[in-house]
Amino acid sequence: MSISNNKKALFDYFIEDRYEAGLVLEGWEVKAIRAGRSQIRESYVVIRNAELFLIGAHISPLLSASTHIRPDPVRTRKLLMHATQIKRLIGKVEQRGYTLVPLDLHYTKGRVKCEIGLAKGKKEHDKRETEKQRDWAREKARLMRNGA
Repeated sequence: MSISNNKKALFDYFIEDRYEAGLVLEGWEVKAIRAGRSQIRESYVVIRNAELFLIGAHISPLLSASTHIRPDPVRTRKLLMHATQIKRLIGKVEQRGYTLVPLDLHYTKGRVKCEIGLAKGKKEHDKRETEKQRDWAREKARLMRNGA
């Protein structure tokens, strides 16, 4: 079950590989995510000291959040993956010029997970080509509907 998607990442990058990572969250963040108050459009993943961090993900606190906690909606959140997977990602990101982008937040067995993609940036003409293909697929569907 998907919580929030990053459609902009699919437009801006070629996604080579997908990985699932756990998120280190605080209590108020879990409640806010369950209420649908999360957005990962402007976020990205960085590697520091052989650990993955999600930067720029916005989780708006609920109005009923506790008064003794000062919620930070865009704090840096740690991503949890196996050490061997992280080492493999580090090698690909540093050697081949790939980047890591969050693709979506979803639930797996009641826990919030983040799907991250190993991505390579698209050039402007690649983006136009993607848009042309999408328009042609839409036009074909319209013609099939009207012709049948």
